[in-house]
Amino acid sequence: MTGFAPKYDLFVFDWDGTVMDTTALIAKGIQHAAREMGYPVPSFQDACGVIGLDWRSAILKVVPDCPESEHMRFGEIYRAWYIPHEADVILFPGMRELIVGLHARGLRTAVATGKSREGLRRVFERTGLEGFFMTTQTASECLPKPNAEMLEKIGIELDVPAERTVMIGDTTHDVIMAHRYGCDAAAMTYGASTLQDLIASKPAVLCPDVRALAEYLGVSELVKDVDFTR
Repeated sequence: MTGFAPKYDLFVFDWDGTVMDTTALIAKGIQHAAREMGYPVPSFQDACGVIGLDWRSAILKVVPDCPESEHMRFGEIYRAWYIPHEADVILFPGMRELIVGLHARGLRTAVATGKSREGLRRVFERTGLEGFFMTTQTASECLPKPNAEMLEKIGIELDVPAERTVMIGDTTHDVIMAHRYGCDAAAMTYGASTLQDLIASKPAVLCPDVRALAEYLGVSELVKDVDFTR
């Protein structure tokens, strides 16, 4: 197929802020929980900055006044606000076509996310994308990003070396995790981390949209019919 020459053998996707446009919703949910519990409300950018981390690490960093004994309650308040709003969240333009197209051509795809297993299951049910990934790792069973354990487990399971793997994410946590694992990172600039921070983390490529990502990956054919103006 013209235009189809994949650059890697394994494509690992972060979820929040990379596949699905959840960044603002997560940050607002964190702010809501802090406000409801009477703690100083973090700025929107600070709340965005912990997206991708496991829940404990995120709270310790962005709401340090919240003791660990209250983390469960914080999470309950967050989820009670977040889950009803999640139905309004959409995939980034071109992302479905890219993932489905990679799978259809027999290429290995996976997810490495700071979501819980329950959270990933919920968005899989909403999007119908679960069957297009060969394996998934979440914060429920792995050490948190930027630890490389998620990528290590995926690489072992799918038998693909780090040098033939690319981590696709929107935060510096994703890029640092990729560096620690020894694989390339493609950083989406429309997500949680600022462009300045992403540049400083030194990914292999910076992508403003999925079309730029597909071009870098050598699979631009997969998104040639997508309307990126919507």
